[in-house]
Amino acid sequence: MSATVRTARKMLLGREIAHMIETANVSQAEAARLIETSPARMNSLIQGGSNISPGDLVLLADKLGFTDEGYKEALRELRRDSHKRGFWTTGHNRAYSEDIRLRVDLEKHADQLRAVELEVVPGLLQAERYVRAMHADEPEFNDITLEDRIAARLARQDILDKDEPPVLQFVLSESCVRRVWGGTDVMREQIEYLIEQSNRPHVHPQVMPFEQPAGRRSPISAPFALIRVPSPGAAGPLELAYVEGEAEIRYLDDRKALRAYEAAWARLSNAALKFEETREFLQDIADDFASRSKASPPHPN
Repeated sequence: MSATVRTARKMLLGREIAHMIETANVSQAEAARLIETSPARMNSLIQGGSNISPGDLVLLADKLGFTDEGYKEALRELRRDSHKRGFWTTGHNRAYSEDIRLRVDLEKHADQLRAVELEVVPGLLQAERYVRAMHADEPEFNDITLEDRIAARLARQDILDKDEPPVLQFVLSESCVRRVWGGTDVMREQIEYLIEQSNRPHVHPQVMPFEQPAGRRSPISAPFALIRVPSPGAAGPLELAYVEGEAEIRYLDDRKALRAYEAAWARLSNAALKFEETREFLQDIADDFASRSKASPPHPN
């Protein structure tokens, strides 16, 4: 049997369970005995890696002294996870790799996302032709087609049109908007699309130009994102650092790691071009791609 996929709600519920245990001043092992489960499973529940029945959830809350009906309803609501069995194995959802599924789900529930990108435009701001060019050479795998990959990437952008969309802030290395995918005409369209998306009040891109001195004060060595998901409970928001390393993706929630990435974000966002400067910079790049597109034949992609 495959491992349970972690989701935003499962992780929020895990934080609430940890909060109840800590507030009640009992150990995880003692809490596990209250619902007749193992310490290992209790730890998995806290990490968002296991499911808990409604009865056990309410029993645990009651035995830990959390008897308020409003709070218990908030716990039950968190347990009503939107990703039922088979969610990730149907339609374009199949195109999301296992290590990116949690990122996609977190984006759906987040109220703030701050991301640093080095080589490509952030997925949440990619135009369709740019996405198509990026995936054009990938072979089909497990019957996942190019159209599935494109649909999966674009579906993530649905969060931009929510009634209460998350605040999205990006620091982009100049490479993101200079690296050519699909030819100069595709890139012109992508940069114009990026400018268009920046008109949204909740979308704030900043470019880190090549001319900005690199070094200790403005480190930009690997992509990462800081994601915040609000909670209806008492434990406060879920805050994670999403880090892309060499052949691996990690989700970090320990305070030391979060402080380090918060500090890196502060340095990078302060060193990058400000919002209006970025829009002017992007327009210059779009104009450059437009002139190059007129002077060269269409790209085969």
